[in-house]
Amino acid sequence: MTMELTSTAFQDGQAIPPQHTADGKNVSPPLKWGAPPDGTASLALICDDPDAPRKVWVHWVIFNLPAASRELSEAVPPEGTLSDGTMQGTTDFGKIGYGGPSPPPGKPHRYVFKLYALDRRLDLRPGATKEQLLKAMEGHTLDEGQLIGTYGRKGKTP
Repeated sequence: MTMELTSTAFQDGQAIPPQHTADGKNVSPPLKWGAPPDGTASLALICDDPDAPRKVWVHWVIFNLPAASRELSEAVPPEGTLSDGTMQGTTDFGKIGYGGPSPPPGKPHRYVFKLYALDRRLDLRPGATKEQLLKAMEGHTLDEGQLIGTYGRKGKTP
């Protein structure tokens, strides 16, 4: 992974601010990255929680970002297709667009934002799942970048 993925809202390995969680406004954080490798035709991003109790919980699926894009602004609207042709998939909340952290009380969870540079646009419809996205990306990933945020709720684990 050589692409650097950053946010002005939190540093890698640090806490995600409440406004980007289900306890706040539940809006996506701003994300930025550098130039992808030559041959990049589109970008994709997945955010999930590998610390969820029963399975890796998917918080965001977004794909077919233009190769020239270098950021996602804060509060990306929960629409299947954005004005620049970027598409969003369905999360484990059953909705299109970003779904912020909402872990059970206890130890903070990690939220992994993973950016992929792809050698083609993907033939997927808005609402695609993480599994469908990963399958469509097979053999087409040129580079990756990652940013991890944390978030926890106080109290005892049920």
